[in-house]
Amino acid sequence: MEKDFLESRLNINRRRFLSRLSLGIGSAALGSLLIPDLFSGKGDEAEADFIAGIPNFAPKAKRVIYLFQDGAPSQLESFDYKPKLRQMMGQELPPSVRGNQILTGMTAKQASFPLVGSFYDFKQYGESRAWISDLFPHIGKIADDICIIRSMNTDAINHDPALTFFQTGAQQGNRPSMGSWVSYGLGSENKNLPAFTVLLSKGKGNGQGVYSKLWSNGFLDSIHQGVQFSSGEDPILYLNDPEGLNRHERRKMLDNLAALNDINYKEFGDPEINTKIQQYEMAYRMQTAVPEIMDVSKESDDIVKMYGPECLVPGTYAANCLLARKLSENGVRFVQLYHQGWDQHNNLPQEMAGQAKDVDQASAALVTDLKQRGLLDETLVIWGGEFGRTNYSQGKLDVANYGRDHHPRCFSVWMAGGGIKPGMVYGESDEFGYNIIKDPVHVHDFHATILNQLGIDHKKLTFKSQGRRYRLTDVAGNVVKGIIT
Repeated sequence: MEKDFLESRLNINRRRFLSRLSLGIGSAALGSLLIPDLFSGKGDEAEADFIAGIPNFAPKAKRVIYLFQDGAPSQLESFDYKPKLRQMMGQELPPSVRGNQILTGMTAKQASFPLVGSFYDFKQYGESRAWISDLFPHIGKIADDICIIRSMNTDAINHDPALTFFQTGAQQGNRPSMGSWVSYGLGSENKNLPAFTVLLSKGKGNGQGVYSKLWSNGFLDSIHQGVQFSSGEDPILYLNDPEGLNRHERRKMLDNLAALNDINYKEFGDPEINTKIQQYEMAYRMQTAVPEIMDVSKESDDIVKMYGPECLVPGTYAANCLLARKLSENGVRFVQLYHQGWDQHNNLPQEMAGQAKDVDQASAALVTDLKQRGLLDETLVIWGGEFGRTNYSQGKLDVANYGRDHHPRCFSVWMAGGGIKPGMVYGESDEFGYNIIKDPVHVHDFHATILNQLGIDHKKLTFKSQGRRYRLTDVAGNVVKGIIT
């Protein structure tokens, strides 16, 4: 009773204590403090079989770079070759193929559903002989380094819930993002940088918006929220010292502020007070680390040529890919890129060509760059959007100017490094590219596999909020063992 009273009064317990300690002094120091008596009871926030900063088993990846293609690129013009659609161009989608699937309001009332094949040709690449569209020749050159999953599927059919589902494991908001879960579970490798960072870019195509709820900490401590880098003069807002305040004065101000916050914490026991102290200290340390990472002037001519000239233009996709490599090699656990512009409901051949040109070279360069630095084996790279695209034309069909609606049943993503089998294609769609006929991979399975590569059992990474234990994979998810080395 006395222990329960003290924990309730201070709003703190062994789980929170260890979680905060791991963020402050690192998992190595945390490991030396693991006394069995501390785990004799149930924690208020998480199951006793998960300890912050310590994987459940030996990880194959230390960190993640997620190249999210916001708006949903068409799998039929990228990584899922379907010659049947060209042969049946203009013919009706057989009702037996569509079944009882619900369509979006944009095509549900169409009188006709004419099949449309890719405007672009496909070629086979590498020893794996993977079929990849002519829109992605650079990614084709790394075909033997990536694993293409052609059997992804999701529950959501519209952008907001689908995007939120991929990022948080739920279609509704206010849940922690995947990066926040990884930060909570493993902490940071570099005390001078956040564990979770976010980079935004916008392409030439039709853009769907991105919003801060996608990198929110949800009910986790705010120290786990994604830190957004901008392309402006100040990559992180409010990081620099105020005008007229030098480093010595800043240090003194932070010490005094921490003392005041400590008094408040002892009085009210609000854990967010300690989190704020950690954030101020992180910002202070980042003042030295961030400018050095943002400086690309020391990158060799070969690296600039590899990523393309746009890598020197802040805020572009290429620049963000290069920055992702620099952040990752400096110990950031989870680097999240969002590239907007993949929503091709019409004019797909022209718009998608522009989008592909934005991302093809830099995406491949990132994988190659990590590989030649010896970092790919410990870095999991992911490329893909929130759902796929229909095999029939939205609106009037024109061979050179058509659109595709949302398609959640079957689409493609690719992964590389981090213990994922290279040079393989996993899963299979039917000859129409509409339904999965082999090895389906649901979003929850996808999340479970990512956590598995980081050494985390997705069933054990939990957090108790408002009387219920939550996890990234909710109550589902299976590790996709067929793609793991």
